[in-house]
Amino acid sequence: MFKHIYKTIKKYDTIVIARHVGVDPDAMASQIALRDSIKLTFPKKNVYAIGTGTSRFSYIGKLDKYEKYENALLIVVDTPDKRRIDTAKVEDFSYVVKIDHHPFIEDFGGLEYVDDTASSVAQIIMELILKTRLLCNKRIAETLYYGLISDSNRFLFNSCTAKTFLLVSRFVGDYSIDIGKIYQNLYLRPFNEVQLEGYISLNMKVTDSGVGYIDITDEIQSKFQVDSAAAGNMINNFNFIQEILVWVTITEDVKNGQIRISIRSRGPAINKVAESHNGGGHKFASGVKVSTFEEAHVIIHELDRVCEEYIKENDLGEAI
Repeated sequence: MFKHIYKTIKKYDTIVIARHVGVDPDAMASQIALRDSIKLTFPKKNVYAIGTGTSRFSYIGKLDKYEKYENALLIVVDTPDKRRIDTAKVEDFSYVVKIDHHPFIEDFGGLEYVDDTASSVAQIIMELILKTRLLCNKRIAETLYYGLISDSNRFLFNSCTAKTFLLVSRFVGDYSIDIGKIYQNLYLRPFNEVQLEGYISLNMKVTDSGVGYIDITDEIQSKFQVDSAAAGNMINNFNFIQEILVWVTITEDVKNGQIRISIRSRGPAINKVAESHNGGGHKFASGVKVSTFEEAHVIIHELDRVCEEYIKENDLGEAI
């Protein structure tokens, strides 16, 4: 399959690389690294990585402005369904390649490579580079490392397999990746964000079945001088609370007129709940966008029932 992807890339002079709305480091790192690898391999090609960016991830690289092109190839990374593609429309392109690691939801009608056992799309791009004639350099390797460690939460998730570590070992060794600099860029935070994290810890509500959640209103964001993206991205900071099976941040995004819900789990499958509300994601990491806090709390009740069933099925009793 990787050879087919390479041949398709080789065929087109203009290539646009898109990803899902609500950018995260894996999605952005994957599209930028793939863009730069293609340009390094084929200097005469016009290759663009597009989508709504954020200054928070500026260390990963810069995105390009989107324009419509004739006879162009669209590569969509880290996105399981068409409605979640940021900026680009599948119908505007001559051909589409999808590269993803989410559970399959929808066929884009072109060439598809989906590996839902991969830790990240960055891992898949690493493998694509190694198994084809696509070129790489230190900057591209470091960009992919950003994506992989972000989506795997520093190799903490079961999606990190022997293949993951073999690929990382190869890239670290071949390109002398500056791991210290990468971790500093990813995890260095201003003091006001640390204070918000403390506020979340003190004010998170926990249901009897182990769902921890908090409403992060625009007023709270203003108090701590953070934006909605910073608040929502704190979800992974609450992985190891004994009494919690599923944890949720419900963040008001006044600028876009929506409520962003980030959901994580250490056991119960949460993606079906997210999908039923026009969201999606992985079995243990998903997201949803709704219009009101009331809608968000309906999702909390559904997650609570999922946790209750999980506790009964696994005979956990009062273990949480």
